[in-house]
Amino acid sequence: MKGRVLSYSVQDNSGIISGDDGQRYTFEGPQWREQDLPVQGAHVDFQVAADTDQAVSIYLVRGATTTPKGVVGEKNKVVAGVLAILFGVLGAHKFYLGYSGQGALMLVLFILGIALIFVFGIGLIVLLVIGIISLVEGIIYLTKPDAEFEATYVKGRKAWF
Repeated sequence: MKGRVLSYSVQDNSGIISGDDGQRYTFEGPQWREQDLPVQGAHVDFQVAADTDQAVSIYLVRGATTTPKGVVGEKNKVVAGVLAILFGVLGAHKFYLGYSGQGALMLVLFILGIALIFVFGIGLIVLLVIGIISLVEGIIYLTKPDAEFEATYVKGRKAWF
C-alpha cells in the first residue's frame, strides 16, 4: 500500500503513516527499511500487519518528491550551518531554527563578552567559547544527512549539539 509519513519521533523511534486508503497506520523504527530517518511528507510503500493498524516493511517511493531538492522540511540545514559559522556568536542559527531562548542566551553572552573586554579584559574567553560552540554546531548541521538534521533539530527540537 502507498501513503505518506504524517509524523516521526526520534525519541520514541515511532511514527504514523496516512495510507492512500484514508486509514492511519502506526509504525516502529525497525520497520523503516531506509538508511535515512523518516521525514514528514515522505511518500512511502508499506505492508499492513494482519488484523492490526501497524505498518511494516516501509520503503520510500523513489522519484516521489515532497519538497525542493536539498530541503527536506521547513528548515534548511545549509542555511542553519552557514548562520552558525558566520553569525553563531549572535545566536542567528538558534533564532532561525526556532530556539529563541537559546538564541537570546547567545546574544546576551556576546554582548556581555564585548562589555567585559573593555571592563575587565576577560570577555575574550566568553566570546571564544560561544564562537567554538557555534562553529561546532555549524559543522554538525552541515555534515548530517538532510533527514537526520530534520528529525533531530527541527522535529526533535534538540537545541544544543
